Amino acid sequence: MTRANERSAGDPYLSRDAMRATIARRLRDYRLDLDWTMTQLSGRSGVSKAMLSKIENAQTTPALTTLSRIAEAMAVPVTTFFRGLDDEQDMLHVKAGQGLNIEHRGSGVGRSYQSLGRMRFPHDRLEPTLVRIDRDDEVFPMYQHGGSELIYVLSGRLEYCYGRRRVVLEPGDSLQLLGEVLHGPGKLVELPIELLSVKAVSSDR
Repeated sequence: MTRANERSAGDPYLSRDAMRATIARRLRDYRLDLDWTMTQLSGRSGVSKAMLSKIENAQTTPALTTLSRIAEAMAVPVTTFFRGLDDEQDMLHVKAGQGLNIEHRGSGVGRSYQSLGRMRFPHDRLEPTLVRIDRDDEVFPMYQHGGSELIYVLSGRLEYCYGRRRVVLEPGDSLQLLGEVLHGPGKLVELPIELLSVKAVSSDR
């Protein structure tokens, strides 16, 4: 019999493996939500890129002090990395206002992006984000990404750009588009604007 066959549910080796896998998924999920590279996270947390790579690939169990530095850099509780360890994450409930504020190319004064979480691999194909725009000070960048995207307007009114096309979106309007086509907010007609963006991406990013 191999060691793997001898392990039971209470085996400390099995528990350690489960912990490594959970921390790895959480770290990967939040790093991607923040749109940070491994190098950016290393610079912000002070944890080496090599160590981050080992953690994210479930090759090591990080010390609590290391996780604390990473959590501080990401502005999340350290307990975030252990969520889902004891039960299946087949449902993800995010209370109003409790999403993860993320830095985005369009972020700035009067513009906020809040991640509403993602299921763990291999069910992590949906990437929901709550976008709020309170000021019209700068021109928005145009975006391109893999997969497709659904945009649903909750409040406000704006002209949305999609390639050479322009469409006016109002509360209750939705727009589905291909991520590879340049797109993004154009003219902001009525502030504040709040919209839900749901990207459908590949789970093997």
